[in-house]
Amino acid sequence: MDQDRRTAKVVGVLFIVATVASILGSAALGSVLDGSDYLNTVAAHEGQVITAALLFLIAATSAFATAFLLFPILRRYAEGMAAGYVGLRAFENVFYLASVVGILTILRVSQSDAAGSADVSQLALLGAAMKALRDWSIMIGTLIFAGLGAVTLNGVLYRSRLVPGWLSLWGLVGGGLLFLYGVLGILGVDTGLGSPWMLLAMPIAVEEMVFAGWLLTKGFTFREVREVRAPDLRVNAMT
Repeated sequence: MDQDRRTAKVVGVLFIVATVASILGSAALGSVLDGSDYLNTVAAHEGQVITAALLFLIAATSAFATAFLLFPILRRYAEGMAAGYVGLRAFENVFYLASVVGILTILRVSQSDAAGSADVSQLALLGAAMKALRDWSIMIGTLIFAGLGAVTLNGVLYRSRLVPGWLSLWGLVGGGLLFLYGVLGILGVDTGLGSPWMLLAMPIAVEEMVFAGWLLTKGFTFREVREVRAPDLRVNAMT
């Protein structure tokens, strides 16, 4: 159990690191990619873009590490769902990395545009493609797969009672809302900054921080499964 308690603390820290790194990455990137003339401005903000990319990589790595570390614990209660959680986190990680590749490619395209070393129309087309890659990767990876992952994780937590029921139910609802948020974006609904639909992502964001705090302070609650045996019925033969 000591190892499990240590794992709980490490997972709690990783949840916080993933969230903080993602927020800092978004803040570092800011509005660099906004506007129709982003190819003319990205090159002038190289430091911001690289910093944001590194922070997003930290967030992706930390998020996947949570699933990797939790798997040995979760599999005791629902091995299939535990494996599914790892798989969903892996898919989320792939899309996270794709969004980083898109950002860094846009930076390179912007630098080539500033240097006048390539055809402007080709650079504009490539820049638009990479921007679309980033946007779709965020919607599919960090919203759709992250939402499904949250539902799967909290389903196991609710079943196992490793954490209080209210906390895992909160995560189930929050994960479902995050999934809905991603679906709305795919369907063409404006879910960008300033959109009221962003509120759909808030419940799981807060829940994950509460979950992380719970793991750091309380850890998991392990309940022993006791085997219930029927009474030994014996028939005494009468002679």
